[in-house]
Amino acid sequence: MLKIKKKCLHVFIILLASANLIAELSGDPGELYPLKLNKNIDTYLIIENQGSSYALIPLPFDKQGQSIKFNGQVININKKDFGESRITITNTSMVNLSEEDSIRASKEFKIINKALNTHTTNYRPELNFIKPVEGIISSRYGKKRYINGSPRSPHLSLDIAAPAGTDIIAPEYGKVILIGDFFYAGKYIILDHGYGLLSSYSHLSKIDVTNDQFIEKGQKLGEVGSSGRVTGPHLHWTVYLNKTRINPESLIEEKFLEGLL
Repeated sequence: MLKIKKKCLHVFIILLASANLIAELSGDPGELYPLKLNKNIDTYLIIENQGSSYALIPLPFDKQGQSIKFNGQVININKKDFGESRITITNTSMVNLSEEDSIRASKEFKIINKALNTHTTNYRPELNFIKPVEGIISSRYGKKRYINGSPRSPHLSLDIAAPAGTDIIAPEYGKVILIGDFFYAGKYIILDHGYGLLSSYSHLSKIDVTNDQFIEKGQKLGEVGSSGRVTGPHLHWTVYLNKTRINPESLIEEKFLEGLL
């Protein structure tokens, strides 16, 4: 009888340890998971802490309730209710596209996607982001999006409402890799911060930088506007790591890196 109890206790300890391990290797969609490495991987965004190296793994929004694998380890992605956002666009031609606008939008998507597939390893981001604009958060990352009552793709960006003409600044050092005036995004900028970390800025009224320009943290990029498909002046700010859209609001939290580890 004593042996059976000891055996049961041993099994319970193993199960408990396994459960704790699973809990450690999990995170919310849109966040970064710091995965401890045995050796550095030069092409990935790595941070160091107390002599250990961690790869920052973006957890995709569309993998909720599933898992991803990296370097032989499994990371579970939690399910999360981000709420919903409903907007009305009175100019219905911006919602139900003509053939001409549809062709234009498709071409512009390819241009943007090509830029997002480009990044440098010549410099590494410090991950000490500042807010790109002073304003009120009008729509957070992850919300279910409805436009004129119809469901659309989830809102995987951060919208910050501010008066037209408000300065937009670079939250981190980077290089301008794309500037455009697009159907959906309006006046638009992409910055490459290095090692797969990029950020984009939509709906500007004015752009104050040029392609291939290196931008210091805090330097003015342009001004808030309402170009493209919008309901009013705001900055639509998107951040990507390894082509996965992550939650920009997390990056501007105080002591963001310390909170990861």
